[in-house]
Amino acid sequence: MIGLTHYVVVSVVLFALGLATVMIRKNAIAVLMGIELILNASALNFVAFSRFNTASMRGEITALFVIVLAVAEAAVALAIVLNFYKQIGSANVDEADIMKG
Repeated sequence: MIGLTHYVVVSVVLFALGLATVMIRKNAIAVLMGIELILNASALNFVAFSRFNTASMRGEITALFVIVLAVAEAAVALAIVLNFYKQIGSANVDEADIMKG
């Protein structure tokens, strides 16, 4: 039987991979993918704790809001990255200080 510990371990691994991706990678698309991994880890925790601790749907509803937030973040951030790439010609986040007004 899969218990709460298994879900938490998977969530910690997802969070660690996402955090490492955000900290190490210089490509803006890879950083966005790391942020998505972090958000998915939090959604997994919400659903797992909701399933094992209470009979209410609060965890699932919160996870749904996290997913909607991730979709909105991805759409806006991808538009910014595409505009940045069109201006600079690179998706390297180290070159973002060139965009100062």
